[in-house]
Amino acid sequence: MNAGLVLVAGAPLIWTHRLAALAAAGERLIAVDSGADHLARIGLRAAAVIGDLDSLSRQTRSWLGEETLIHRPDQDRTDLDKALEYAFDELGAAGVTVLAALGGRTDHETGNLGLLARHAMGEGLVFEADDHRVLAVKGETVLASREGETWSFWTYDPGVRVTIEGVRWPLNDQAISVGDRPSISNEAVADQIQVHAQGGSVVVMQQFARQEEVKS
Repeated sequence: MNAGLVLVAGAPLIWTHRLAALAAAGERLIAVDSGADHLARIGLRAAAVIGDLDSLSRQTRSWLGEETLIHRPDQDRTDLDKALEYAFDELGAAGVTVLAALGGRTDHETGNLGLLARHAMGEGLVFEADDHRVLAVKGETVLASREGETWSFWTYDPGVRVTIEGVRWPLNDQAISVGDRPSISNEAVADQIQVHAQGGSVVVMQQFARQEEVKS
């Protein structure tokens, strides 16, 4: 398993064996502020900690050392936004897996999902949670699936037209904005799902069985 560059944000994080394996397999571990505390709980050191550094614990800060800290105090953007810019623009990452971007405060999660939709990099930028993963796509995309899996699809722009095949309730050139009629709890009926988004991006969520929690 190679997760590329792994970013760990600061939302509540349940370390399942799958998520711990993703973090351990990352080519490089970057923490978004208090995400370094999540990593420290399972004995992993962040190579860099980026953000306004207002929520990183003193214990983890001392353990990592000041040389790992990248202070970006800009309050016009979220810490995750700054960290993704650092990963893609400064480190040249080809792909990024983000943990602990989901499941926290509603405003933070909403902002993070909007950020994902703006990037719309498909498998190049994925948010992983304990029992689901989320990515955003544009244009024509084929995604691997398993029959019976739960998938959901939505956009943040009612002008985006979406066609989806390989699911129990397919869509044909429809609007599925989150404020209108998103496709929630759809079901895969094949080993591939085809998504065609015209005029913008589609956020895609794949749900699977939750794994056992790591005892830290």
